[in-house]
Amino acid sequence: MKQARIPVALEGVPFIGLAAFAALITAILGNAPAALASLGAGVFALYFFRDPERVEPVDARAVAAPADGKVIVVKEGDFPLYGGRALKISIFMNVFNVHVNRAPLAGTVERVEHRPGRFFAADSGRAELENETCALVLRHSGGERVVCVQMAGLIARRIVCWAEPGDELRRGERYGLIRFGSRVDVYLPPGAAVNVRRGDKVRAGESVIGFMAQASSEVK
Repeated sequence: MKQARIPVALEGVPFIGLAAFAALITAILGNAPAALASLGAGVFALYFFRDPERVEPVDARAVAAPADGKVIVVKEGDFPLYGGRALKISIFMNVFNVHVNRAPLAGTVERVEHRPGRFFAADSGRAELENETCALVLRHSGGERVVCVQMAGLIARRIVCWAEPGDELRRGERYGLIRFGSRVDVYLPPGAAVNVRRGDKVRAGESVIGFMAQASSEVK
């Protein structure tokens, strides 16, 4: 039987616990404004770190969105980070989106590359060149390479990636998060087909942003 799980990312527990503790202490001391402020901070932390279950796409060729948010870039070109020509789709997360990131396809983690950098607004042109990033390189079970890049932003100062080289990820599996708003770029091989446009809203692990040229040998 499937085990029940608390729909909150573990990284959020310290923030929620601290806010709850502060609310309790200030309430005991009779400081109602501080207690309410602490309670409000706790409610926001609980909302921000929510981690709901998602239903993955049925089509074996489908590429699931790696993040919740709005599609801000859809283009094909030559990208040094990918190592050649690729299809790039960027998703911007604001502070109200779910911030847990999920694998867009099943595959093996070839490497995880962290690049220190700046903290410009994640939807700006400079962010792509200068912001702190963490790139997850997946060898899709169909044999092709897919790259997901978590990017820090103006407010986001903490990128978390749980995946390690050699890990086998399922499509839609949680692999990290970014604290307090940012973006995730996904690079697909040129043969992939796009299924989104700029301005579309997507949900991690559930929305189909594209289709691979061939089906994966592993659907989940």
